Amino acid sequence: MNLLKRIAVISLAIGMVAGAQTKSTKTNAKPVAPAATKASTAQTGAPLDLNTATADQLKALPGIGDVYAKRIIDGRPYTMKNQIVQRGIVPQATYDKVKDMIVAHRPKK
Repeated sequence: MNLLKRIAVISLAIGMVAGAQTKSTKTNAKPVAPAATKASTAQTGAPLDLNTATADQLKALPGIGDVYAKRIIDGRPYTMKNQIVQRGIVPQATYDKVKDMIVAHRPKK
């Protein structure tokens, strides 16, 4: 009988621990909002104009964060998209990631 009580207590304890883990997992789980992907700009099909894009639009490009977005905006206007590399605004590796997603329409006079 003593052995049966021990088994019952151990089983109950295991069940309580397993239940507590399941419950804490459920209560601690936070819903994850869908993240804006860096490729979302490229998926629209329309290239992003370096001369008119907002900082948020630029930051949606792969490899472009706050600093590069500000430098691109501060370096306007551009007549060719590769000027962001020629002027030392972004490195070649970053440009290679975004070159098919950007344009530099000549600013109107």
